[in-house]
Amino acid sequence: MSETAPASRAILAPLLIGLVGGSVLVSLGLWQVQRLTWKEGLIAGIEARIHDAPIPLPDAPTQERDQYLPVIVEGAGGSEELRILVSRRDTGPGYRIVTTFETGGGRVILLDRGFVPDRARNAPRTPAEGRIVGNLLWPNEVDGAFTPAPDIEANVWFARDLPAMAARLGTEPLLVVQREGGAGGPGAPRPWPVDTAHIPNDHLEYAGTWFSLALFWFGMTGYWLWRIRRRRT
Repeated sequence: MSETAPASRAILAPLLIGLVGGSVLVSLGLWQVQRLTWKEGLIAGIEARIHDAPIPLPDAPTQERDQYLPVIVEGAGGSEELRILVSRRDTGPGYRIVTTFETGGGRVILLDRGFVPDRARNAPRTPAEGRIVGNLLWPNEVDGAFTPAPDIEANVWFARDLPAMAARLGTEPLLVVQREGGAGGPGAPRPWPVDTAHIPNDHLEYAGTWFSLALFWFGMTGYWLWRIRRRRT
């Protein structure tokens, strides 16, 4: 038997481990690149829909068909409001203001009027009225037991819980997030329109992590093989 045969057998297992493990890590990185392309396309489609020409409020909208649909509603809002605790990067803590809105056709829905800073939460506000342009939204903000129940007495909510808000204010479980229109004046909420900022897109970072691990894996495999060769010589 040649002297090279034992040496070949000694490096076979490390070589296979290195190639298989590294290939798996590279595959995961490539999969994340594919996911990145898919997610960017999804976000672009949502952005396009958000800014489509608005249409009158459909009779029976559904989440599956009408999420983000731009709509026009005309009517008047109520004075009772729900305050959802949030924070804006440019302003700090504050509240989303959600009220009732009765359309000219007699439907009563929920209207997300926008944001007020914490110092203005108790300020008097003129109810919304007239023509409002916004987007239908079924928020996905309630995270089971991790989302605290609303403090009804203090009127502080921790998520836009659509069924609970509708039950509280006696409306359809339908939310329009205001983009423009409504009453202005002192104390009026600043519209916080629907956008895609809430949609996570970390696939590029994930891909970089997997590719970095693959590079490290191949490097350690090379070092392992070098150590085996050095011991044998």
